[in-house]
Amino acid sequence: MMPHISIRSESLPLSRAFRISRGAKTSADVVVVELALDGKIGRGECVPYARYGESCPSVIAQLENVRGANLDRATLQHRLPPGAARNALDCALWDLEARLSGIGVAQRLGIALPPALPTALTVTLDTPEAMAAQARALGTVSLIKIKVDAMAPLEQIRAVRHTAPGARLIVDPNEAWSPALLADALPELAALRVDLLEQPIPAAQSEALAGITPLVPICADEACHTSADLPALVGLYQLVNIKLDKTGGLTEALTMLRAARELGFGVMTGCMTASSLSIAPAMLIGAQSDFCDLDGAMLMVQDRPGAMPLRDGQLWPASQGFWG
Repeated sequence: MMPHISIRSESLPLSRAFRISRGAKTSADVVVVELALDGKIGRGECVPYARYGESCPSVIAQLENVRGANLDRATLQHRLPPGAARNALDCALWDLEARLSGIGVAQRLGIALPPALPTALTVTLDTPEAMAAQARALGTVSLIKIKVDAMAPLEQIRAVRHTAPGARLIVDPNEAWSPALLADALPELAALRVDLLEQPIPAAQSEALAGITPLVPICADEACHTSADLPALVGLYQLVNIKLDKTGGLTEALTMLRAARELGFGVMTGCMTASSLSIAPAMLIGAQSDFCDLDGAMLMVQDRPGAMPLRDGQLWPASQGFWG
């Protein structure tokens, strides 16, 4: 029997605006897929991203195109392209398989999840003073991610570093810098003890990194979606950011993780601003990564029932039966 598929979009309010160099959002607009079979329901969630030409209507249209198809996870990889739509359906299939078999996804994959997973907490783009206040409100967390643009990035980073002298720092311009700005900023970033610089320049300009000494490790995000993208990035980036909404689900994310390690990349696991239903499957990749940035549900006014608690920079498992 084929599972019955339910598809819907939801707009989940945020407690405050989430600002990056590309703009601001006050809600997480997601698409949820539910697969029902033999009294069990598997769920998956995705975040359509305009940067990649996606919207909730376009993702729903992609999913409607495969409604009624007899899809397993392997077949799905060829029926839908990498992206948000495939992610929601792929994760719903993993969840349904776990519920029907009684074997959890982590157990099936042989992944040992820690009691709690350290994750970066994000300071969103604002004035240096306001960003320092955000960092102060986070307390003594061990890893902070700083969203910057090209206007006053070093001032913003200095403000957070002054407020959080002991924290490890990830800086994320979201493609806002030019190669020249990057080259000029790197010595100061090293002096500020930045641990990781995430996609500083536009993905289309990645070749410019060949002429820049990475005084701080540089991580590909927008420049890297799936395992097929990895070979072209060798020698340009030192790490890659694996996001399920880019890979098109957990299935390809696992493939990408193995391929990245084989090519010598470090790995970061990231997410979009979303509920814990998006974060739960990503945690399986995060548990095997060098950097984990899975605080996407932190700004939810109300997360889903049974969601994953986030306390003091530690992501705790969801209630039993939440996902997978």
